[in-house]
Amino acid sequence: MAVSFFRRTLLVAACIASLPTVALAQAWPAKPIRIVVAYPAGGVSDVVARALGERLAAGLGTSVVVENKAGASGVIGVDAVAKAAPDGYTFGFAAISPLSLAPHLGRSPFDPVRGVVPVASVMYSPVLLLATPATKARDFRTLLAAAQAQPGAVRWATSGQASLGHVMLEQLKAVSQVDITHIPYKGGGQQMNDALGGQFEILSTNAGPTVSQHMKAGRLVPLAVGAPQRMEGLPAVPTLAELGYPTANLSSLFGILAPAHTPAAIVERVNAEVNKALQQPELRQQLLTTGNVPTGGTAAAFAQQIAAESANNARIVRTAHIRAD
Repeated sequence: MAVSFFRRTLLVAACIASLPTVALAQAWPAKPIRIVVAYPAGGVSDVVARALGERLAAGLGTSVVVENKAGASGVIGVDAVAKAAPDGYTFGFAAISPLSLAPHLGRSPFDPVRGVVPVASVMYSPVLLLATPATKARDFRTLLAAAQAQPGAVRWATSGQASLGHVMLEQLKAVSQVDITHIPYKGGGQQMNDALGGQFEILSTNAGPTVSQHMKAGRLVPLAVGAPQRMEGLPAVPTLAELGYPTANLSSLFGILAPAHTPAAIVERVNAEVNKALQQPELRQQLLTTGNVPTGGTAAAFAQQIAAESANNARIVRTAHIRAD
């Protein structure tokens, strides 16, 4: 199944790359464009989407309306995009997990390949592994040594069962053969309060302003990061790949999606505008300040990234017997 999904997605990517550039009809865009953000208002993804929307509005010569449709870890928002008319007036902003992880957990109400088309990669959000006041460990190997000495005593909190953090934990456990207790949460606020209160030893969470504040104050200590490379703001913190856990070295990739069958010329135009926006120093700095890293690239390359992560997640979910709530 995973191989079939991977091949079909690569086929879609190849089709996107091979389609000729067609001159856009002068009528497009003739009305406001909607961007559906798959997460609540006020969060980092919402702030980024609105900043990007302002630049797309300037580049495309029309207004851009941002609409939040949160729920089910982004699945509800992406489903709204999949069900929208493919006329070039609805796009989505979300992490790729609704396409690369949720389908393998039986959580997808839409076809992740035939329902939407990848438009542009925007940013990746590193996943930080943070020590809480419940442990004196100040590096990741020390924490693992504690887990080896007392199986099950080290508790790892994630944003939920079958979340990206949970996938990372299962990969790390499989490689290290260490027993770590998974503590799944459903709300970020309660998770952070319990972290600061020392209710568990390690927290996996995406980078962001609130997390940065707690790290600067010494309340949370970064041990490792899931990211393609070390974070610019935390140069001394190694990636999980550097520590010997490349399969657990995952991060949240975010991008722009469109309903399937959106005209290729419109997809290419929006892709070009997104890439142009990501080159603007102000937007790049805004992303880096929140702990996120701008990406960009072609629609075909974005589709290939989604396909590769989907194949990897399918294997992890199957091997670790991960089940959704």
